[in-house]
Amino acid sequence: MIVSVHVADIGVRSVRSVLRAYPRPDGTPGLRWAQTTLTGVITSGPPRLRPGRATLIASWQDDSALDRFLAEDPLAQRLADGWRVRLQPLRASGDWDPMPMEIDPGAAGDEEDGPVAVLTLGHLRLRRALPFLRANSRAAGRAAADPSMLASLAMARPPRFVGTFSLWRSTSAMRRYAYGAALPEHKEAVSEHRAKSFHHEAAFLRFRPYGAQGALDGQEPGALESLGCGTH
Repeated sequence: MIVSVHVADIGVRSVRSVLRAYPRPDGTPGLRWAQTTLTGVITSGPPRLRPGRATLIASWQDDSALDRFLAEDPLAQRLADGWRVRLQPLRASGDWDPMPMEIDPGAAGDEEDGPVAVLTLGHLRLRRALPFLRANSRAAGRAAADPSMLASLAMARPPRFVGTFSLWRSTSAMRRYAYGAALPEHKEAVSEHRAKSFHHEAAFLRFRPYGAQGALDGQEPGALESLGCGTH
């Protein structure tokens, strides 16, 4: 099992059509789950929407299935001028029934302090939307200011799907943000969620990024190659 994240600036009208036409497992060989989303910038305060930007998150049987999608699917062509990354699952917390995680016993875990990507996925309880946004704003502001975070996205598919993607220079840097005593904002948000859940269902997923292509906000794949995450 692998996961891919695709991001592209395609225009407001195209984003609307992409949200309606995301790929489905019954029509895409090797696809296990997919979601297309609106995309924003992770920052202090409410996420800033990028109206013409779309994101696709997808889970695949293997690299060959993703390669076939990239070569043959019209949606892949619409997103081809953006940025994408391949992700190997390392750790999962919580539950996301549409995308069961399979952790390869041979996957490099915390022992290897290389680049790491994090996905958060949530099915929002609408009555908890305001507390969620307040808690998320504090944590997001701290993350956005961290020089170890190489790339990030806020994702949403109204009315309930919310998520984030972040790419970090190292596992140790990500852990300092998430669990460090000097940076309590993320821990406070997690504690508030545990005390009274923001979501009907939520998952926090950690990955090893192993292939990137294209550019996102001016960041080229070469910046990832220098960290051991080359193109694929």
